[in-house]
Amino acid sequence: MEPEIRGLRRRRRLARLCLLAAAAALVVLGVFAGLRTFALLVVGLAGAVLTLAAVWWVLSRRGVLRYLAVLLALAAPVWVLVAYVRAGLLWVVLVSGALWLAATGAGRAALTGRAAPAAPRERPAPQVRHPVLIMNPRSGGGKVERFRLRERAGELGAEVVLLDTDGETDVAALARGCAARGADLLGVAGGDGTQALVAEVAADLGLPFLVVPAGTRNHFALDLGLDRDDPATALDALRDGVELRVDLGRAAGRPFVNNVSFGAYAEVVQSPAYRDGKTRTTLELLPDLLVGHRGARLTAHAGGHTFEDPQALLVSNNPYGERDIAGLGRRPRVDGGVLGCVGVRVTSAAQAAGLLRRGRATGLTRARATTVTVDADRPELPVGLDGEAVRLPVPVRCEIRAGALRVMVPRNRPGGYRERPALDWRTIAELGLTRRS
Repeated sequence: MEPEIRGLRRRRRLARLCLLAAAAALVVLGVFAGLRTFALLVVGLAGAVLTLAAVWWVLSRRGVLRYLAVLLALAAPVWVLVAYVRAGLLWVVLVSGALWLAATGAGRAALTGRAAPAAPRERPAPQVRHPVLIMNPRSGGGKVERFRLRERAGELGAEVVLLDTDGETDVAALARGCAARGADLLGVAGGDGTQALVAEVAADLGLPFLVVPAGTRNHFALDLGLDRDDPATALDALRDGVELRVDLGRAAGRPFVNNVSFGAYAEVVQSPAYRDGKTRTTLELLPDLLVGHRGARLTAHAGGHTFEDPQALLVSNNPYGERDIAGLGRRPRVDGGVLGCVGVRVTSAAQAAGLLRRGRATGLTRARATTVTVDADRPELPVGLDGEAVRLPVPVRCEIRAGALRVMVPRNRPGGYRERPALDWRTIAELGLTRRS
């Protein structure tokens, strides 16, 4: 109980600091700006509205209008800054803003301590005698060669199998062949799509699985706590590792470690230009989502919830954080035994602006379920499966294989993800001003 009491006391101190800093921010404005405080707020609010509108136009328009919107998004904050300087109140705004940032940080720190971070339980790593790592030399712009992954794996006693550069190799069949030749661990140095194929083979055969983040994004490795900036450190699992039991997703019989996307986002992934320029291609096609997607009409059933005609739908291997709308962020855990399902339906500029606030968007619907069934008004759908473009017949049934995957990771790694909570002023006030626990 003593650590819990110390933690509660620390949270109370942070909550009081948050309340004091917030009050000080208001006092600074009231004392030094006086009645001009209202003018400051009006100017700041107008600048925020203009910036938000400009961002909306950047995302929903193409050509000249998009470039003009970029200029407006840059000019609005400058206009606010100039207005404050001319009024001689810039220092007041900066001091008040700094106090408010301090209040925000202290408040979130006070709320973060409410629960211990969820993480898969570490088990002793098995002794492996014949580890086999499948490496894709093209992934991540040549990370296998750049980080000397083949050589470093060989030094640790692992057999390395390189994929053909023509991209025609059946990766799952190759992994099964390695297991048939006596491999007692299967690993992959490559992207998430390749990881998923070998992961399913390892799960089916009950073999431990090793993730080496040698792809472009490697979100699965990130949520396992691995270091994506130095993929070679993942190989330390072969000499000083632990085992985690995590979940694996399936969509229409195909495995995925991150997510499967439908609707507008899936059509972005289908674009031939997506692989060479993900951000540029997404910005080019995003207006079709924000001003009214005209693709297949989707319906999805996730447990007791039904998504009617979403413009974009994302089904993930465990839910993403509450502030993530596109599967580009983090998952607090990958062993919860449940799929996350996010539907996006934008019918107005206000809803699109709400998406920019993410967690509280009215155009965003979330659900959790062990199975999700996606139907459509056509016989097959374009789908993004861990970022790979495929077409699947409808209905598409997605399911979670809870605890199916035995992942070996280094004992020492950067760590998992913990989402920052939104400010809950009522809870902060209870912590700081009352004795409630």
